[in-house]
Amino acid sequence: MKYELVVGLEVHCQLNTVSKAFCGCSARFGKSANTNVCPVCLALPGALPVLNRRVVEDAVKIGLAMGCTIAAHSVLARKNYFYPDLPKGYQISQFEEPICSDGVLVIDAGEGSKEIRLIRIHIEEDAGKSIHDIGEETYIDLNRSGVPLLEIVSYPDIRTAKEASAYLQKLRQIVKYLGISDGNMEEGSLRCDANVSLRPEGETEYGTRTEIKNMNSFKNVEKAIEYEAERHREILENGGVIIQETRLWDADKGETRSMRGKEFAHDYRYFPDPDLVPVIVDQEMIDRVRLELPEFPEVRALRFAEEYGIPVYDARVLTVEREVADYFEETVRISGDAKASSNWVMGEVMRVLKEKYLDISEFSILPERLGGLIRLIGGGVISNTIAKQVFEVMVSEPGTAAEIVERDGLAQVSDAGAIETVVQEILDANPGQLAAYRSGKTKLLGFFVGQCMSRMKGKANPQMVNEVLLKKLDA
Repeated sequence: MKYELVVGLEVHCQLNTVSKAFCGCSARFGKSANTNVCPVCLALPGALPVLNRRVVEDAVKIGLAMGCTIAAHSVLARKNYFYPDLPKGYQISQFEEPICSDGVLVIDAGEGSKEIRLIRIHIEEDAGKSIHDIGEETYIDLNRSGVPLLEIVSYPDIRTAKEASAYLQKLRQIVKYLGISDGNMEEGSLRCDANVSLRPEGETEYGTRTEIKNMNSFKNVEKAIEYEAERHREILENGGVIIQETRLWDADKGETRSMRGKEFAHDYRYFPDPDLVPVIVDQEMIDRVRLELPEFPEVRALRFAEEYGIPVYDARVLTVEREVADYFEETVRISGDAKASSNWVMGEVMRVLKEKYLDISEFSILPERLGGLIRLIGGGVISNTIAKQVFEVMVSEPGTAAEIVERDGLAQVSDAGAIETVVQEILDANPGQLAAYRSGKTKLLGFFVGQCMSRMKGKANPQMVNEVLLKKLDA
């Protein structure tokens, strides 16, 4: 029997607010354990939470970006469960009345675009962190307790592991474009739980699902779903029954293993939090947040192709990351040459970022400096070959391209007499190649150009070298 894979994703997106969701403690990481804490996030008796307005605005922002219905009235609830790193004994979340509902995310997993419907996006707080790798004891760090999260829940519309990965990558791109999260899966800013089931092809009823946790990369999400789907298939084909449970992905062993029985909503005994008033979102807030929405990747890529005359492929690459797209546009403004700017950003800039594991925000060559380098090439001051040498210097040293060119004597040689002298020397030194060229092997022109450029240490004007060579070769 053939089975169809059915997957729904629950994604927790950590917001990059300055303070926590319900108190004024810092939400930043990296501090010593249990220092970003106060009576509210420690759940001391009598401490009362107050909702961070920025959390609401970020929820509205992503809801608008995904075409959700924004609730004018939503309620914060207590999700009750007991775990050492949850000091209150409950987590503040939303249940029956989330702030965003419905919506859609369009993905492309290599087979054309597909819509994945969203059930809801709701506000909740993070729990603390249990640390198990210090000696024999378990330690609790509550710095993370109360850090704001948005939970984004999809319908089970995903049919392959690649679609699941594409969904996550698209979601990560959106939250980064919105500026509400860094979307880093490895560091836990974007955490994904996958609900996986199989059903016979052609059936409409869903099979029994299992939930997979602990997937910290797009590749691990794919591997975990593929593994779990195959595990389900083997059980069903052997006449077994799938047990509804939560399973943990073990990346080292490449397998899932049972963690606990799957909870149901009634297990959490949700009820409205009596310490928090309902969340009211008026039209003024929606209109204001809508004005703050950025130009999203698809629209921006089309504009780049039309406005700058660059290939659609280049435009799509340049708009994957908002910061890279901003960098490119500023470089174009300085250089005045869109195609050259595209080539440099996609080529040398991205190469250095990859080699040094940098974000564009950490890159030492600001758009003003790169744009200045491109202007020198366009003005005939330096060749592309010399420009790459200058670029390498600029990566590790301050100063403009013009300053480096002047200091190191790298200006392009456009003296016709000097170039003609070198050309003649190269022809005299290679009589065999000269005769071969004149007998019809015209591809040897590249050989002569290379020899001339090498002799002049890459500083000769390439166009002039070609012109002088053709004149002498055809004489």
